[in-house]
Amino acid sequence: MTNIWRDTQSGGLGVESRQYVVQTNTRVIERCILMTTDPGDLVLDPTCGSGTTAYVAEQWGRRWITIDTSRVALTLARARLMGANYYYYQLKDSKEGAAEEGKLTGKPPADGSYGNDIRHGFVYERAPHVTLKSIANNAEIDVIWDRFQLQLEPLRAKLNSALKAGWEDWQVPREADAKWPESAKADHAAWWKARRDRQREIDASIARNADVELLYDRPLKAKGVVRVAGPFTVESLSPHRVLPLGEDPYLAEILEAEETPHPSASPTPSPARGEGTTDFAQVVFDNLMVSGVQNTKKGEAIKFEWLKPRVSRSGLVPFEGRYTEAGALKRAAICIGPEYDTVGYDLVRHAAREAADLYDTLIVCGFAFAPEVDETRLNFGSLTVLKARMNQDLRMGDKLKATGAGNLFVIFGEPDLRVLKADGDMIRVEIKGMDIFDPTTGEVRSSGGADLKNDVAAWFIDDDYDEDNFFVRQAYFVGQDPYESLKRALKAEIDETAWAEMNSTVSRPFPKPASGRICVKVINHFGDEAQKVFQV
Repeated sequence: MTNIWRDTQSGGLGVESRQYVVQTNTRVIERCILMTTDPGDLVLDPTCGSGTTAYVAEQWGRRWITIDTSRVALTLARARLMGANYYYYQLKDSKEGAAEEGKLTGKPPADGSYGNDIRHGFVYERAPHVTLKSIANNAEIDVIWDRFQLQLEPLRAKLNSALKAGWEDWQVPREADAKWPESAKADHAAWWKARRDRQREIDASIARNADVELLYDRPLKAKGVVRVAGPFTVESLSPHRVLPLGEDPYLAEILEAEETPHPSASPTPSPARGEGTTDFAQVVFDNLMVSGVQNTKKGEAIKFEWLKPRVSRSGLVPFEGRYTEAGALKRAAICIGPEYDTVGYDLVRHAAREAADLYDTLIVCGFAFAPEVDETRLNFGSLTVLKARMNQDLRMGDKLKATGAGNLFVIFGEPDLRVLKADGDMIRVEIKGMDIFDPTTGEVRSSGGADLKNDVAAWFIDDDYDEDNFFVRQAYFVGQDPYESLKRALKAEIDETAWAEMNSTVSRPFPKPASGRICVKVINHFGDEAQKVFQV
């Protein structure tokens, strides 16, 4: 293999159809990963694209992290991984793999327990480096020769006696003469069969005892086994903690430098859109006016009669508007959450204090909401607070045309969840329905039973929530049959009973967590999510 890889060029072998405009050929990534990493190593791709690196790393038993700023890229990568199936390679640290390794080396497998640890590698095919020295020093060849001579010499003697010949080993003809007696023909065939068997054993011994190169792109495949991608998560704007400004001197130094103008700098003009607004806020403003705020039901949306900037004391409520609810005019204050962070309860509380005396409704727009902001309608006196989840398309900035199409601002219903006692000290979680806010009437209605599948696509449980990270420990699908979907994606038959319990509104029982907290995440068909934390 040289530094020019002709088999990965456009039109060469292994070039697949593209799903993404800059998709890399899997052969290129595969070769790079196999040259530089071992099974179990971690591969990082900070520009995900269609997920080729993750796809190849998963195939070859490498852990992976991949990152992208595009929703299109992440969606393609996620779908590609979830619909992929792979070969199952024999692990060296397994009973089956050790047996295969023994066949290749001619040595009995080592005794002891096996941990199925992928970091020990796979069982690979190998290429022998045969030299005259390796043949001359191979004592096993003499043993094989002597063993087969016990069969060959009697057969040669019988053949010479029947044909009145004096052939040595190298003189025995390869083909029997048609005039020979049948017994001579049988002895001749048996002699040549033993002769070929001896040569095969000698060749195998030479290959086993020669220096070898492991072929790292040719692990042994387990027959009749189909493997799917291991568990992975797609993380975006997860709740996290930051140092207060006073505890982060580096950040304070940066901010101080930004606030101190250079002597040669000209005065910066004030923003024309109102105090405290930013370019991102302007994008939100332009699209909010056109799109309004929707829930998951067709025709149920807040449509603003007008929307304009306002002077905000804190900068948290930069816009105000007016809309009609059940025939009555309502005054709305608009709070815009951070572009690259999660909306927390403190932000909502401070914005509500500013809006409480002047407005009927506070609409908080955010890409993600922390679990403590766990109510669709947060009431601060007479002020109604609505959480409007923003679509990631708003990150496109001025490239996104304000047409009103798409669900850019959605009020997702509040899930109705119950924590149930199970046998012993075990508990279960049940999702009963969704409380959906109708912005056209201001009413909250409950949906459940057969209607639940129209409002919920999936729900997940972290049964030992640490308040920082959400780990999916149980997963359930309400709106679809996971067995049928997976069977179609993998084009293979799967044990149906293993997947039946995933199509459920009641969780499997689990012990009470040591932290005393569980977190439940509910996702609708638009991809919007709501989280609730329970103390148990």
